[in-house]
Amino acid sequence: MRALIQRVSSAKVEVDNEIKGSINKGLLVLFGVHEEDTSEPISYLCEKLIHLRIFPDDNNKMNRSLVDVKGDLLIVSQFTLYADCSQGRRPSYIHSAKAEKALKLYEAFLSELKKISRQYGTKIETGVFGADMRVSLVNDGPVTIILEK
Repeated sequence: MRALIQRVSSAKVEVDNEIKGSINKGLLVLFGVHEEDTSEPISYLCEKLIHLRIFPDDNNKMNRSLVDVKGDLLIVSQFTLYADCSQGRRPSYIHSAKAEKALKLYEAFLSELKKISRQYGTKIETGVFGADMRVSLVNDGPVTIILEK
C-alpha cells in the first residue's frame, strides 16, 4: 500500500461537479493498493498517518501531528500510484490491484482510520472509489510525503 500525503490548508474532491469531500487544514491522502497487498499493514499506516509530525510548532519546526493541530483528512483512492513508467511512454498499471481487491482494502483502510480518529475527533472525508474525480488543494509548505508499507 502506498499513500501520498500532502499537508494542505484546504482540499476538496468533486465528482460530476458535486463536492463529495472537503477539508480545511489537514492532510490530503492519495491511497493506492498494489496487486500483492494484504490488509496486514493497514493499522500501521493509519497510526502513522494520524501521528506523523509534519505540521509546524511555534518555532516553525515540523513537530506537530494531525491530532495536535486538530486537522482533517481527505482520503482519495488513486490506482495510478503504482504506475510503472520504466518502458515506453505510456505508464503501465499492471501492478495496481484490480478494482474488487482495491475497494476491499480501501474500505478496510477507511474503517480502521475512522476507528482510530474517533478518539481524537478528526474529521474524515473521502472521494468516490473508481470515479473520475477532480481534486483541488492548497498544498501548505509545500509538504508532500510518500508513506508505504
